[in-house]
Amino acid sequence: MGQAETSESAGAAAVRDAPRTGSGETPRRNGDASTPVSAGSGTLVGYARVSTADQVIDRQLDALAEAGCSKIFTDHGVSGTRATRPGLADALGYLRPGDTLVVQSLDRLGRRTADLLQLVESLEGRGVAFRILNLGLDTATPSGRLVLVVMAALAEMEREVLAERVRDGLAAARARGRRGGRPASLTAEQVEHLCVLAEGGHSAAAIARILGTSDRTVRRHLERARA
Repeated sequence: MGQAETSESAGAAAVRDAPRTGSGETPRRNGDASTPVSAGSGTLVGYARVSTADQVIDRQLDALAEAGCSKIFTDHGVSGTRATRPGLADALGYLRPGDTLVVQSLDRLGRRTADLLQLVESLEGRGVAFRILNLGLDTATPSGRLVLVVMAALAEMEREVLAERVRDGLAAARARGRRGGRPASLTAEQVEHLCVLAEGGHSAAAIARILGTSDRTVRRHLERARA
């Protein structure tokens, strides 16, 4: 098995400018449907993601390489709930009819059921299959497509239940006179001082240095004061 090629999201989008591994043929480009192919009969293309920059992605890369992926795209420090994921966008652009998009686990691809189903439907329309390694699931089969729908729905339901519990806990705390969330970063006196400095022509960066806080905090309080 040859070593998988990994493309990180920080780099430019991958371009198929060489024959596929072991095929000896130039890959098809978008719109080339001269030779009908079935989903799952082409190249295995991997995708790995970690939500924070300090998380280790090696376990996912090893699993994808062991599964036979000849090309792997990654996203570092990118949440699964974000609509914009450069590595995933590059992977989707790289896929051709007959290929299979492979992930180590379902949540690496996304967390919202609607988004997952829309993506899988889009892949199917392009003749591309989707495989989840830790579930042994492959959408090239009818049973695989059914299991994906059920798993995605259950995952979102679990998140909604957890979110509801958090909301209920916060409501109960407020009813007892407690407020949730982190303490205010600036006191009322500091906010007043901040506004005076801003009226005097000081920049947000200068005010932040004076008060020992961040530019973002200064701008947020100024926006509230001007609202």
